[in-house]
Amino acid sequence: MKPGVYNPKMVTMSLGSHIASGFAEDSFITIEQVGDGNTHVVGVSGEVMVSVDPSNVYNVKLSVLQNSPTNKFLDTQYEKLKAGYDAFFTVNVKDLLGKDKFTGSNAWVVKKPSVGYAKAAANREWELAVAEGSFEFN
Repeated sequence: MKPGVYNPKMVTMSLGSHIASGFAEDSFITIEQVGDGNTHVVGVSGEVMVSVDPSNVYNVKLSVLQNSPTNKFLDTQYEKLKAGYDAFFTVNVKDLLGKDKFTGSNAWVVKKPSVGYAKAAANREWELAVAEGSFEFN
């Protein structure tokens, strides 16, 4: 069997019309489904009932360098939403060498990142919520 290839430079992310750039050095995109997933209860006689969580909401964490232009885009979206304006955008994450793909039709910035300064440049970790998200695995 031929080995697979992964290259972090081949992972792309679009936020509306903005192409995210300046990703952090280590883990730069984390996608996690919100909710309990499929849960179950067991009755006193041993019957099992599974409840399906209907939520398609995801949390997306994006880590970028402190000088990344993506910081300005996300800060603008956060401030627009806070002021009561429509600041929702689509999210698309794709591994161009594989087949993994995440899409979401309505995303928003949950909060601004913590900001720190040190001897070396720091990262900014943004938290997004994505409604109607969908993940396709390789």
